[in-house]
Amino acid sequence: MTVYAAGAVCWRLNKGQLELALVYRGVYKDWTFPKGKLDPGEHLPETAVREVEEEVGLRIRLGRKLSVLRYKLPSGEIKEVHYWASKVKDKAIAKSKFTPNKEIAAVEWLSVEDARPKLTYDHDRQLLEQVNSFHAAGELETRGLVILRHTTATPRAEWSGEEAKRPLLPEGKKQAKRLVTLLDAYGPKRLVTSPWTRCQQTVLPLSKARNRTLIERSQLTELANLKGPRKTKNVIEDTFEQTKNALICSHRPALPTIIETFGKYATKTIGESLKSETVLAPGEFFVLRITLGSKPRVIDYERVNLEAKLSS
Repeated sequence: MTVYAAGAVCWRLNKGQLELALVYRGVYKDWTFPKGKLDPGEHLPETAVREVEEEVGLRIRLGRKLSVLRYKLPSGEIKEVHYWASKVKDKAIAKSKFTPNKEIAAVEWLSVEDARPKLTYDHDRQLLEQVNSFHAAGELETRGLVILRHTTATPRAEWSGEEAKRPLLPEGKKQAKRLVTLLDAYGPKRLVTSPWTRCQQTVLPLSKARNRTLIERSQLTELANLKGPRKTKNVIEDTFEQTKNALICSHRPALPTIIETFGKYATKTIGESLKSETVLAPGEFFVLRITLGSKPRVIDYERVNLEAKLSS
């Protein structure tokens, strides 16, 4: 049996120096990074956000995905822990409601040099080195761009109306509501969508929950992409040039055009990988990690399946 858990390496820059948040667990007498077990019905990104808030009092958004740690517990079970890097701003730290408790006795922000010997476990030091390496390469701070396929829609054969107005099934509407906390873990601020009904209905719950305006782009529809993929590419390139975390909701037939466009801005390794990632299930999405600066690049991505089930 595998026990699943998730957490985050929270980081900040203090006078230009990288600092990481470590927690001291009084029960285990260890220094580690905030993490916790997957709750029933949760997805791992949600677990990471929830656990950091519970343990450290910080409401975070996930950044770059880090290594997955696997190790054997005293019970003989395998524990699999998924981690993300997360930049924490001074305002968020000032708003932290952390108070020492039975589980977490202390939280400290430490430089890499001070954190390295203080961490109790070698696998946590591996995470530290990975984060430090990303920082040294200028690839730790990224923005996230979500590429989302709309959730389950009424089958074409069962719809006699205008194609643009083909709606979600009740299952699809349920999936759209379920997506809210999962997508919010990545903090998209610009919500760009095809104006066709099934895409609008997919993103509307997130828009309402986070008071974000839906930005409609007709070039993201199936028909527009079929007639003129260049126009679809223009929308993707415009979104790529933005500086905020964003989300693009579109249709299965448009995905190859969207992925191909982003692939032009990717590193060679990621670009080659993206070429095979042209199909998404309803409600499934990619999160592209994009560097900041005058010449942004796609340096990593993760794939998140709404229907993926894990049990601990």
